[in-house]
Amino acid sequence: MTDIVEDVDQQEVEPLSGPLKLGVEAYVSREYARDEAEKLWSKVWQQVGRVEEIPNVGDYLTYEILDDSFIIVRSAPDTIRAHFNVCSHRGRRLVETPSGEHEARGHCRTFVCGFHGWTYDLEGKNTWAPERGDWQGALTEQQSRLQEVQVDTWGGWIWINMDPECEPLRDYLEPAASLLEPFELHNMRYRWRKYLIADCNWKVALEAFMETYHVPYTHPEFMGFGSFLGWSRAQGKHSNIGYEAPKGMEENQAKLRIGSGPDARISTMELQNFTWEAANTNTTQTLVEAAQRLINELPEGTPPDQVMRHWLDSARKDDANRGVVWPTVDPKIVAKSGTAWQIFPNFQIGHALNNMLCYNARPYGDDPDKCIFEAAVYELFPEGEEPETQWEHTPPEDPSWRTVLPQDFVNMSAVQKGMKTRGFTGPKPNPYRERSVVNLHHNLALYMGNEGPSDLL
Repeated sequence: MTDIVEDVDQQEVEPLSGPLKLGVEAYVSREYARDEAEKLWSKVWQQVGRVEEIPNVGDYLTYEILDDSFIIVRSAPDTIRAHFNVCSHRGRRLVETPSGEHEARGHCRTFVCGFHGWTYDLEGKNTWAPERGDWQGALTEQQSRLQEVQVDTWGGWIWINMDPECEPLRDYLEPAASLLEPFELHNMRYRWRKYLIADCNWKVALEAFMETYHVPYTHPEFMGFGSFLGWSRAQGKHSNIGYEAPKGMEENQAKLRIGSGPDARISTMELQNFTWEAANTNTTQTLVEAAQRLINELPEGTPPDQVMRHWLDSARKDDANRGVVWPTVDPKIVAKSGTAWQIFPNFQIGHALNNMLCYNARPYGDDPDKCIFEAAVYELFPEGEEPETQWEHTPPEDPSWRTVLPQDFVNMSAVQKGMKTRGFTGPKPNPYRERSVVNLHHNLALYMGNEGPSDLL
């Protein structure tokens, strides 16, 4: 921890990036979308599920990206494997995703092909092929086994990579991994998780959430609780965002923030109540209840930094009393880690001390105008009291999204339409607040082999 804090102290605020323009082909071109399959998705680490979803030997889940499907299975108490979900005989998928479901999940001792009965163990070895002798010895183990892909875990998630020469996951995730490790994300569990088929490219969906520049205009109701303009930093392959905060309130750059205005007690309570009711995302019942007590527990005129400290300390104590232990994170790390990390290419981790909100966006077939968009809220729960959840297909107009996220969904589909307008010359991200968007396209260009963002002339 000491080394991380020292590194954080040495970080300097990045200067403004140059004004740049992005090409629309990355969003609307079907050829570009097809090229992503080979040049991008086959080369990057992808988050495919949580470790706790397959706790027992034989538990499995599936994951699909474009034409590729994978079986992720716990093959031993301490081993998770990932195989291409395709029989080596004639190419039939071994596990079919039920119609309308997010993925297939189950438990088995072997995987059996429904076409000719070829059978595979949990390690992918072919254990039975009818009339094997007809191949006259040519059907070797290597010829008949399931093809594996790289798999590793970090933060409680399972990650896969199709590239056999890929760099180790931990190296790929830096510096996000080191700055997020103190938050002990592996201890959090789903509170809810939903997905939809969005009418936009996966990049449009992800970019809707990777900057705070839009908050005053897309979500104006939040402005009654304080300022929500923030910073954005390029972090190698990745990026992170956070809110600006005055000197002495550096911790308020993070996800758990107090409200502003003449009385921080009242604005914090109102912000927490609104977030809980309108979004059900970046807070917990414990945090809401602790905020509601601020008026009674602190005198009028209490400085904002003291309001924040009392609120968080009170909620931490309440959670500890019910068996929920928050990690202790150095305030400098809390400030520098910000509100969310964009893990290249398509995963966002919106972390806090006792909860997080994560987004994932991936292609829906080879249609550049659609994507699978996922949103999940995680929380620390007393051991054994985690709710049972599953991925719920939830159309954008479903009332269970509450009122905040649908505002973003409207932007996503409207932006995709606007990208195709003849009069649109390409996105022009804010060089300070939307640096994360530019960084995404800089890194995409490295994989796709194109020029990437161009100077705005």
